[in-house]
Amino acid sequence: MIETIYLARHGFRLNWVNNIWKSPTGLPRDPPLAAYGEARASPWILLAYFLSLPEAQRPTAIFSSPYYRCLQTSQPTSEALGVPIYVEHGISEWYSPVLPGTGLHPRPAPAATLRAFFPDAIDANAWTSVWLPPRTGEDVAAVHARAAGFLDLFVPTVEHAFPDCTHVLLVSHAATVITLTRALVGDPTLPLRVGCCSLTELARVPGGSPLGGWEARRLTDGTHLEGGASREWGFEDIEIARGKVVEDPGEGDELEEGPSGPQIPRTSNL
Repeated sequence: MIETIYLARHGFRLNWVNNIWKSPTGLPRDPPLAAYGEARASPWILLAYFLSLPEAQRPTAIFSSPYYRCLQTSQPTSEALGVPIYVEHGISEWYSPVLPGTGLHPRPAPAATLRAFFPDAIDANAWTSVWLPPRTGEDVAAVHARAAGFLDLFVPTVEHAFPDCTHVLLVSHAATVITLTRALVGDPTLPLRVGCCSLTELARVPGGSPLGGWEARRLTDGTHLEGGASREWGFEDIEIARGKVVEDPGEGDELEEGPSGPQIPRTSNL
């Protein structure tokens, strides 16, 4: 049974440093980490934190958003701990509702394709994403609903697939870390701001359910980082009124959204 969930935001993005960058995957809006993101707000510092823990408290499974910056952030911990990365689209980046007539938001490739970029880290066989975000985007209420629906399916699925897994690390994005944390502790208005490579640690209360059955030991904490967390973000930075946000242009003229939402059934065996 899962006892602890760690939530980490990716490191510092290259597109925050300059506008001259190329997506390693070819996907729009998929920048790699900046050199800064591999130093001060660094995956290596995140790894050092996990290595400082007693072995019994280290992650025994790592689930990463399919965006390149999250996979980069996950890789050092994966390789040092000997724990594979499982790609999970349910903890992908959040995009606000698409501006009509501008196409759809991008969707990263599946794990089997992404494995070419991280061949020694990604396991594309033992896990299939349980959730896909809509390519039409989400308002604030919808991304909270996505987090809750995802967790309600994800936690029992992990426990069924990996019965010996006790400590899980999810590497994601600021908005998604916030909504996941709120769903886990059962407080949809919990004030949170998330910096790069910050850590949230949630412990399951006895008999705790996937939603609301966890207590926070650390919340978006950056004390393991030199100078603390950087590039902190919260929903108050973009919310204009009652969960509404400015619409965001899509990419090109693609109109076929494809599947979204839960990708496996919730059965009585889970």
